[in-house]
Amino acid sequence: MGAFENAKKFFEACEAPEGWKGCQDYVADGAEFSAQCEPLVDVHTVEGYCDWMLGFGGTTAPGARYDLHSASYDDETRTAIFFGTYHARHTGEGGPVPPTNKETHTDYVYALTMDRDDKVARMVKIWNAPWALAELGWA
Repeated sequence: MGAFENAKKFFEACEAPEGWKGCQDYVADGAEFSAQCEPLVDVHTVEGYCDWMLGFGGTTAPGARYDLHSASYDDETRTAIFFGTYHARHTGEGGPVPPTNKETHTDYVYALTMDRDDKVARMVKIWNAPWALAELGWA
C-alpha cells in the first residue's frame, strides 16, 4: 500500500473517530502534531490528536461527521492534503460548558507528511477554532 492510501486510511480513522487504537497502524513512532489554534495548543503528537478527536467526536459531539471536499498528494514532498468541513453538535459531556445543543460547520485542512515507510511522520491541522467554538456557544 502506498503513502497516499495510508494517508487516506489514517484520515478516515481519525475522523471516524477511532482514536489512537484505530489510527496507530498508519502512523510512525513519535509522529509530531502541530496546530495554531487554542484547543490544540498543548497537543504535540499525532497520538495525542487522535485521542483528542475521539474525546470530541465520540463524547462531546457524538454523531459528528465531515464532508471531504478535496484530497491530494504531492510525491515530491510526500505530503497528503485533506480539506473538509466538520459538522458537530454539542450534545454530550465535555467542553468548557454544559451541552449547548449548538452546532458548528467548520472548515479544516490536514497536511500529513509521510515517511519512507508510507506512515504519517508529521501532521499539521489548519483550523479556525475561534469560529467553531463561537458557533458551539463556547466563546
